Amino acid sequence: MSSVSSLVQSVDWLAIAPPTITAVVALAVLVADLFVPRHRKPVLGWCAVGGLALAALSLIPLVAGDRRTFCLTDDPGVCSYAADHFAVVIQFLVLAGALLTALLSVTAIEEHRLPAGEYWFLLLSSAAGAALLPASRDLATLVIALEVASLPAFALVGLKRANRLSSEAALKFFLSSVAATAVMLLGVSFVYAATGSLHLSRVATALTNLPDPQLATLATAGVALTLVGFAFKTAAVPFHFWVPDTYVGAPLPVAAYLSVIGKAVGFSGLILVTVEGFPSYADVWGPAIAVLAALTMTVGNVAALRQAPERAHSAVRLLAWSSVGQAGYLLVPIAAAGYARDAAHAIGSTVAYALMYAAVNLGAFGVAALVARTSPANRISDYRGLYARSPLAALALGFFLLCLAGLPPGIIGLFAKVTVFSAAVDAGPAWLAVVMAVNVVIALYYYLQWTAVLFRTAGETAGSEAGAEVKAGERVAVGAGAGAGTGTGTESGVQGGGGSASGATRLSQAKIPASIAVAVALAAVLGIVLSGAPQLVLRFASGALL
Repeated sequence: MSSVSSLVQSVDWLAIAPPTITAVVALAVLVADLFVPRHRKPVLGWCAVGGLALAALSLIPLVAGDRRTFCLTDDPGVCSYAADHFAVVIQFLVLAGALLTALLSVTAIEEHRLPAGEYWFLLLSSAAGAALLPASRDLATLVIALEVASLPAFALVGLKRANRLSSEAALKFFLSSVAATAVMLLGVSFVYAATGSLHLSRVATALTNLPDPQLATLATAGVALTLVGFAFKTAAVPFHFWVPDTYVGAPLPVAAYLSVIGKAVGFSGLILVTVEGFPSYADVWGPAIAVLAALTMTVGNVAALRQAPERAHSAVRLLAWSSVGQAGYLLVPIAAAGYARDAAHAIGSTVAYALMYAAVNLGAFGVAALVARTSPANRISDYRGLYARSPLAALALGFFLLCLAGLPPGIIGLFAKVTVFSAAVDAGPAWLAVVMAVNVVIALYYYLQWTAVLFRTAGETAGSEAGAEVKAGERVAVGAGAGAGTGTGTESGVQGGGGSASGATRLSQAKIPASIAVAVALAAVLGIVLSGAPQLVLRFASGALL
């Protein structure tokens, strides 16, 4: 009887409230879908939005960051779930990002005729797994949370029925992710075989004093293989190949979700296994992540630079490659943690940058979703003269792009980049700071190029615009007029809808859905507030979250 009672663990329901509420609402929405008539399906979306808001509010009692649960009875200090400062911050990022994604999805479900019940169930299930992961403190819970966050995402990507790009994107995303998960599980099994434990704190202790050299070799292989799995989730080069096609094939709100919450999942997991689980192997993962960071930011920015404005889906592809480049910046402080004496302090810069990136990148996808309603091909050239047609949308997108570039008035982007740069310089890998500086300059070109397109004259005819482009020798090409604009970009099988000129007319006449307007407005307000008071985010970089 005593042996059975020793296995019973107490549960702190308040600590696990954020992922639990999200999961319960997911099940409730799925069941409600069976009884709600078709014309009332939008109600399910607003229920999902309310559930995510409630889950985010449940973080307020956890701000102190001192709650733990699912602890071992023989050692209460070893727990599987910790609602510490790191977990609470990442959970806020995940739930707030999922909330904005839900707002963007309300109209997308109706326009693409997606199954509402399944969509909201998959989105909320993935968000529940993403909220669970940063609080996980053992390898088994980490892997389970990672898969709960990832598996619904595969289905979300392929949810557009009878769409070749969507099906191909889902299949590519699924196969590559499954391969990465298999490699990660093999690494976790090696670590468990070498240390005899799955709890990160005990793994860290055991790795510092392995009695057998063969176990040390096994542990080194396990550490390397585990990192490969999380590198895929962060879209780090060379595990990034799934990103562009997946973002193009998925519904735009899902692409926005993957660009922010998908990365938050990968980075939080990578931080936990490196800083909490494998600190004694910092000489292995520190240089490896530094190389990954340099490759990732360089490949992402160069590929974004090469996107032709007249190519179909070039706007989404640019955001996709931009997200790869931004992932490189996010990796820099984690690499610096491998060189720093206080690794837990160094990762605060990644958290600060991730909060800035989440707000402005979701906002950029929100404006892209707005433009896609009248220009399904979503070329960069379709954004020409957006300021004349929809001034607020153009100003918002321009602000988001300048934040990503790190230029005023996007002050928060500048401060976040300086914080990441300082982490690399202070910790030791100064060469990585040089690579980052070069990449920031490269990224300036394509961010400013897109921003300039927004404010170009919209009153000219499409033909005269194209002639002016050729005469001026500018790099940004404009889709030809109502007749010529549909000739390019058949890559997706979606016509440009009459070119930029007719798309501009429709956008100026179209009514902006309230849910998209609210999502973009929230992202813009958050970006403006953070630019006005960057200390709200940057204070995370000055303290140890773990």
